[in-house]
Amino acid sequence: MATPTSRTLPLTSALLTATVALYITLVAFGNITDFGTNQQFVRHVLAMDTTFKDDDLMWRAITSHAWQDTAYVAIIVWETVAALVLIAGTYLWARRDYPRARRTSALGLLMLLLLFGAGFIGIGGEWFAMWQSKDWNGLDAATRVFTLSGIVLVVIHLPWGGGPETAGQPGRRSDEESIRV
Repeated sequence: MATPTSRTLPLTSALLTATVALYITLVAFGNITDFGTNQQFVRHVLAMDTTFKDDDLMWRAITSHAWQDTAYVAIIVWETVAALVLIAGTYLWARRDYPRARRTSALGLLMLLLLFGAGFIGIGGEWFAMWQSKDWNGLDAATRVFTLSGIVLVVIHLPWGGGPETAGQPGRRSDEESIRV
């Protein structure tokens, strides 16, 4: 017998995955079609030209436009792949292929957690001292995406309960699991 939770959590997971997929798709699309705007952001963060210019930190700066642009293109590629993975996850939720939807969505969300957590908050914020810049500080935006992605990742992994749903769906205990004590 299905419980309200076992009916609403898959829908919630699908809609939240779709929301993040839409967001990161628009971000990647914007970075591709308006390449120059965020290119300047990445260049300034890596060059550390708007930080406090502490001699103990400035050795970290990357001033080569080639390396800066390579980093920016890598970010765009990562965003695009994450968007495609999350779109695939949304599709799988819609098809009610819950185990694959959960795995695929988790992969896309982890990609965003790595990009915005390790990449922007960790490397950009701390290694390149982005927090010191009044003009080129993306920590608030990165934190929003990191938080949203993390919340959605937790939601899609909540136990669904509700008794014997179709085999392989979350919340269903297999015969093997029932035997183990």
